[in-house]
Amino acid sequence: MLSVAYRNPATELDEPTLRRAVAGDADAARRLVELYQTRVFALVSRMLAGRGRATIEDAAQDTFLDVFRQLARFSPAGPAKLSTWILTIAARRSIDELRRRRPSLLPDPERQGGDRADDRTVQRELAAAIEAAVRDLSPELRAAFLLREYHELEYSEIATALEIDLGTVKSRLSRARAALRERLAEVKP
Repeated sequence: MLSVAYRNPATELDEPTLRRAVAGDADAARRLVELYQTRVFALVSRMLAGRGRATIEDAAQDTFLDVFRQLARFSPAGPAKLSTWILTIAARRSIDELRRRRPSLLPDPERQGGDRADDRTVQRELAAAIEAAVRDLSPELRAAFLLREYHELEYSEIATALEIDLGTVKSRLSRARAALRERLAEVKP
């Protein structure tokens, strides 16, 4: 499975710290960023793979700017956890970026060098093929797939995060998985 465990409830910001962050407390705001930055960066970097590190970092930073602009509107008693709400903002930011620009045809310089062909393993080749296949998904399919498989959100959480019907989530995940199976069958039957 492709998932990374982000579901530990201890990784959610506690309500007193959240209230302090809403009130503008710098330490609480720093705690919020520290707690969620890895998840935001992971989602944004997967969604914007091939766009370059600067674009990914800008999108992640813009995500947190949006989070702090809207934080007073988040309700801990609402239907979404804070992590789901933040990942929703990150996914929307990434989708906006994908719609705004076409992918660069130039290779990412950070991915060049370092690795020699004789040092690559089958695992690395497969990982690269998976990454490329995910990158080729439409923004809508990619967002649903990444939120489910990498961030382990429930279908209902994805529906809330992307503001779509539960049936649409299921449809997008089914189409994403079918596209990935087809694409990856060429690499590893």
